[in-house]
Amino acid sequence: MRTRFHQLLYFGLGLSLAFVPDHAVLPQENAGVARPATSEIIQRLVAENERRSQQLGAYTSRRHYHVAYRGFPHAAEADMTVDAICSGSNSKRFDVVSESGSHVLLDHALKRLLRAEQDDSHHRSESALTPKNYTFSLLRTELDNGRRFYVLAVEPKQSRALLYRGTIWVDAQDYAVVKLIAEPARNPSFWIRDTQIDREYEKTGDLWLPRSDRSETKVRLGGTAVLTIEYDDYRFGDGTGNSSADPQAAAR
Repeated sequence: MRTRFHQLLYFGLGLSLAFVPDHAVLPQENAGVARPATSEIIQRLVAENERRSQQLGAYTSRRHYHVAYRGFPHAAEADMTVDAICSGSNSKRFDVVSESGSHVLLDHALKRLLRAEQDDSHHRSESALTPKNYTFSLLRTELDNGRRFYVLAVEPKQSRALLYRGTIWVDAQDYAVVKLIAEPARNPSFWIRDTQIDREYEKTGDLWLPRSDRSETKVRLGGTAVLTIEYDDYRFGDGTGNSSADPQAAAR
């Protein structure tokens, strides 16, 4: 019974993080500043994502995963370092560099998460941030260090795996998602009561690239599982940190 519980719990946790994922609230922009219609923002966002996707070449990055569970029947933790290799907009694979900790967490959370993301890379249109999959509502604009962001509510049009509902922050100059706070559109497991996914991006030069993910999952029996992912060491094209292609699509 305990083994089956662990498998269902960690499988659900892994699916929750396959999407994609508490932030301090940015100072709200002064009222009265003109802002475009929601449809215009989304049109620009989709167009820029498509342009970046078409220009994206091969790239690699290193990820550091940590998952910790506290609750019934006992606490457990695991760590894994992974190289992500993307050879195109619809092709992705992972090489595990190192792993340690609970084998149950490694096998039923982290490795399932990698497989789900790899499978999703072949069907990106089904989970893409587009009007086909989501309804968008402009909530407000915000300013942070002189940069303007459009804050939008995102609602999935179907209760389908790999879709989410929540809030996104879109850079008003680059039309790239720079922050995301969401929950899965569909609960991936009976054992999971609630999941919140936070993702942050960081701009380096002209690029917005994933910096960190955090997912906190509440379990019906009273436990909590927290998974964090840190991204670094991006390399593009020729194996260096430089590329003629614009790799912002790696952040999608």
